[in-house]
Amino acid sequence: MNIFDIIGPVMIGPSSSHTAGAARLGKIALHILGERLCSAEITLYGSFAKTHKGHGTDLALVAGLIGLQPDDERLKMSFELAKEKGIEFKFFQGELKRGMHPNSVKFKLKGEKSERLIVGTSVGGGRIIVSSIDGFDVNISGEYPTVVTLHEDKPGMVGRISTLLATYGINIAQMRVSRSQKGGTALMVVETDNEIPKYVEDAIKETDGIKRAITIAPL
Repeated sequence: MNIFDIIGPVMIGPSSSHTAGAARLGKIALHILGERLCSAEITLYGSFAKTHKGHGTDLALVAGLIGLQPDDERLKMSFELAKEKGIEFKFFQGELKRGMHPNSVKFKLKGEKSERLIVGTSVGGGRIIVSSIDGFDVNISGEYPTVVTLHEDKPGMVGRISTLLATYGINIAQMRVSRSQKGGTALMVVETDNEIPKYVEDAIKETDGIKRAITIAPL
């Protein structure tokens, strides 16, 4: 436990879960999209759906999607700032399903070249978990430098990326791989102890079998 677990994060707004956590969820979703955001459909579940107006959750989610930090004074103006950037956004309320955390959100993001479907939760004290990307199960906290890849599901892919990171002196903290079906497309999430430089990201992208790769700096 660290001091932020006790006093909470520096932020604008009344709730670390509903405001700071929401802003971090928006920001990590933007990183996962990996390109300029054009539009967002945002579905709120549970407590997020019930109290988002009073706690500024909607403002915070949009603030994160335009790259603002939880303590940015402009958070309360995020709707206007997003519209100035030409970003369209809509909010929906979803039914909380069994097993879902009550502070959950689903982003359907459209960029200039691609679309992403991202599910995440705010778990308290400003901490977050991304639990799904495009239907693949993941567990991303945003607390470590992270590599996310979409790759061909074939032997040796995990070893190639592990070896490449080791070659550049990057230590793996944890790794998770999931796939759509045997021999189809797989998604790999690698959290590391070291910063991931751009040239390492480029080397991963150039690896045979990699369809897409992004890096996420700690939030």
